[in-house]
Formats: sequence, structure tokens, C-alpha cells
Amino acid sequence: MRFRHRDGTTVHLAYCTNVHPAETLDGVLAQLRDHCEPVRRRLGRDRLGIGLWLARDAAHALVTDPSALRGLRTELDRRGLEVVTLNGFPYQGFGAEEVKYRVYKPDWADPERLDHTTALARVLAGLLPDDVTGGSISTLPLTWRTVLPAPPGSAPADGASAAERAETARAHLAGLAERLDALAELTGRSIRVGLEPEPGCVVETTGDAIAPLAAIGHDRIGICVDTCHLATSFEDPHSALDALAGAGIPVVKSQLSAALHAEHPHLPEVRAALAAFDEPRFLHQTRTATSSGLRGTDDLGEALAGDTLPDAAPWRAHFHVPLHAAPAAPLTSTLPVLKAALTRLVGGPHPLTHHLEVETYTWQALPPELRPRGRAQLADGIAAELALARDLLTDLGLKELP
Repeated sequence: MRFRHRDGTTVHLAYCTNVHPAETLDGVLAQLRDHCEPVRRRLGRDRLGIGLWLARDAAHALVTDPSALRGLRTELDRRGLEVVTLNGFPYQGFGAEEVKYRVYKPDWADPERLDHTTALARVLAGLLPDDVTGGSISTLPLTWRTVLPAPPGSAPADGASAAERAETARAHLAGLAERLDALAELTGRSIRVGLEPEPGCVVETTGDAIAPLAAIGHDRIGICVDTCHLATSFEDPHSALDALAGAGIPVVKSQLSAALHAEHPHLPEVRAALAAFDEPRFLHQTRTATSSGLRGTDDLGEALAGDTLPDAAPWRAHFHVPLHAAPAAPLTSTLPVLKAALTRLVGGPHPLTHHLEVETYTWQALPPELRPRGRAQLADGIAAELALARDLLTDLGLKELP
């Protein structure tokens, strides 16, 4: 979906396809048929933006076979879909029964992350619509804060500390910037990559991103502002975005998402409601703001176990809940944080970013009674999220384009 900003530029709105992950190119093509086109039809649009997630094998197939890339571009056009942004955070296995910490491997200290992201940039340059010259890719924020064990069957960790790995990660990102410069010179397409701050990582907040991005000092490497992560870390959207602007850090894209909010986590009924969202597939980092600073756990189950996390103040959990459907009381979502961030991102005289992506990948991880039953209900839900995002944009004065 495209919108005209008051300054005359185009703002793109998409939804991320990691909600129905596929590991192969054939799986991606099936996504377009089974999920993306039905969502477009529900919205009554001739064209719908999607933020593709391409796993390692799918990306490799596309970057090594020009005919496969042309075929994907043709299929997108045939189904009324367009791509200006990719989700490059998960590498593979995002549809596994247990993802948890695996999503942070390989990190930016591993040269495979550099090579994979380079491949994604080359693919995106070939998928951009003819009238679009700039694309974006979101990626993980350097590394997890501690050294994670190597996945089964892979090489063991190299023994470097988390700080040493973070330094290597920054060097790899600087190398990526050079590759993106070369790609732009070759294709005329400008691809930018945004680190996505996430609780538990070396770069947990937007503030944490400023120093490493300033050290890289290249406008092709910026930040992806995920509004669920922003809210989970209790960041004020206006202050966070003002700090980024003051430091000259570009907002490459923003993922529109909402976290799980519990106002009174000490109450038994609130803990019981939260427990329904404690599921085995994804990490749901949980945070609370105390007088001494942010406190947290790596997962919701840890927070619910005994007195691990102080419960005198609200808790927020990294659980992407559907934008249009807040959880039932006594829980709610951080949709107000999303609205405040969106006002700052695109509500001013010039947008801070031109790429927006709804990213609710947890539909099948919701409590059983809230999960969609079949493809049709999932398409209904995704379309409802996009409709809400569309209304928020038009309320800010943006004009929806055909």
C-alpha cells in the first residue's frame, strides 16, 4: 500500500511474511498464492506491499539463478504484490517448533551473516518496482548480549567474548556498507540496512544503537524501529526518535507492532492471564521499569516464576499481539506507543522513514482460543491489522494512493 505524504514523497506500508514462514523458494511462491494475494483481495486493493522474509536457502536460490529471480518478480506482479523491504533478521528455521535463542544466529560477528545480508540486498535490488529506487532490509542488532552456544551440527563458538564479537560485528557492517555502495553503482538501486534493537541483545534500545551506528558512520546502515521492542523497553517514542535524529542516525524502516502490557503484575488474575501467553516457540523477553532502571528476564515464563522480576510496576512482554485486537482484560497492548511513534515518524513536515511494515508473526503462538482457524481467518486478521495501520496513516494526513 502506498501513501502520499504532505511533502510529496511516497510512504510504503507492507506486512511481513515471516508470519507464514517458508524455507525454500517454492515455499515463498506458495505464500504469495495462499496468503498474500488473499490479504490483498480482502483489502480491495490492486496492489499490496509485502515485506518478504527469505530464509538462507531461498535467498541463495534467488541470488545464484537470475531466471529464478525474474520468475519471482513476475509472480509478484501477477498477484498484485510489490516488495520494497525485506526482513533479514531470522536466518533460517523461523517456522520451527522452538525458535527461542536460535533466531540470533548467525550474528554479525559471523561472516555468514554478512554474506547472507549481501545476498538479500542483491535480491531486493532485483525485486524493487520499476518506479522505486530505494529498498530496506532489517537485521538483528549486532549480537545477543552473551555468547550463545552453537546450534547442533554447526561449528563451535570461537571463544571470543560478547564485547569482542560486537566489535567484529561492527567491522562486518562497515564492510556491508561498502558492498551496498558497489551495488548501488552497479544497479542504480539504493539498498539500506537497519539494525533492529531488541531486548536482550547488545543493542537493546534505540539509545544503545547510536554509538555503534555513529562509529560505522555510513548512511546506508541505520536503524529499524520496531514499536513492540521500543515499548517493551519502556522507551518514550518521541525522545528516542529525537535522539536518533540528533545523532544523524537514519531510520531505515519501522516495524509496526504492539507488545503485551500488564498494568498490575502482582495480582494473581493478571499472572494467570500472562501465563496463557507463555509458549514454547519464541522468546518473550519481559521488562519492568524501576527506580533503579530497567529490569527484565529473557522469557515470560522466567518472569512468572516466583519473584524473579519485581512486580510493583507494570510489565511488558515481547509478544507481538495483533494490532487491531488487544488482549482481553486484565491485559492490554502497547498500541498507544505505536501511535505515538507513528505520529513522530510520518506525522511531521517530512517523514523520518518511508518504509513501514506490520510485523505480527505470532498469530499461531497466541493462546489457542485466539489463534486463527485456517488460512481464511489468518488472512482476515492480517487484513484487519493493515486496515488499522492505513487508518492511522490517513488520520495523520497521508493520502492513500491507488
